[in-house]
Amino acid sequence: MRVLVTGATGYVGRAVVRELQVQGHEPVLSRQRLSEPFHSITADAVIHLAGAARVRESFEDPLSYYETNVGGTLNLLKALEGQRFLLASTAGVYRPSDSPLTEESVREPSSPYAATKAAAEDLVAWAARSGRIGATTLRLFNVAGGGDTDTSRVITRAVACAAGTVPGMEVYGDGMAVRDFVHVRDVAAAFVVALEACSVGTSSVYNVGATSASVRDVLDAVSEVTGRSVDVTWKPAHPGEVRFQRADVSRLRALAGSRVARG
Repeated sequence: MRVLVTGATGYVGRAVVRELQVQGHEPVLSRQRLSEPFHSITADAVIHLAGAARVRESFEDPLSYYETNVGGTLNLLKALEGQRFLLASTAGVYRPSDSPLTEESVREPSSPYAATKAAAEDLVAWAARSGRIGATTLRLFNVAGGGDTDTSRVITRAVACAAGTVPGMEVYGDGMAVRDFVHVRDVAAAFVVALEACSVGTSSVYNVGATSASVRDVLDAVSEVTGRSVDVTWKPAHPGEVRFQRADVSRLRALAGSRVARG
């Protein structure tokens, strides 16, 4: 398939482009701003990765987040008719739970960023229900792996601290908050598997996660692997901080398994 990829030069985007090529698809890099109306898109599918994605920043400027993440998705959908559309969403749309989160878990966004992703999810689902597109939403948990330069992410920051390229890191709370981490190459593979399964008139949602670990687990692992300590400044937990966020990925594993079975 010929696949238009928004956000193709980003961390996840680069991995998705490589995986599309490996699997015999033709990625087309979108260089158009999401705020601009799109002309008719002739690609077979769109993988929509571009957007504003900093949780704390979204509290300071929620309007721009809605304009980019919801308005940009709308601009893309207006240019589509009969194609497949894959949306990168976030685990932040879920209500916190001590149990692993399934795709049917209650959505309760805790930030403007997550709220814009939930709104974009609804938008593409309704577009699919109308028969205009085929829609698949992938709710990404914490993406990690080599080549990441965003030191706001916990693993990247901890490694950079150990390497001495950043002065230190701040941890809010006791470090026992648990998150689900997934390698960027596995995220890319998930997008391609979901792309090939998507069909017009249908709408699907998949969690994309892999391994649960606490912040302290991450710090200990980085110290063990590098042989260097991580300089941490401990701060009070943010009010309402999510303590546990773990993914149930059985639906995605079943999809990937059916693809292997088909050969």
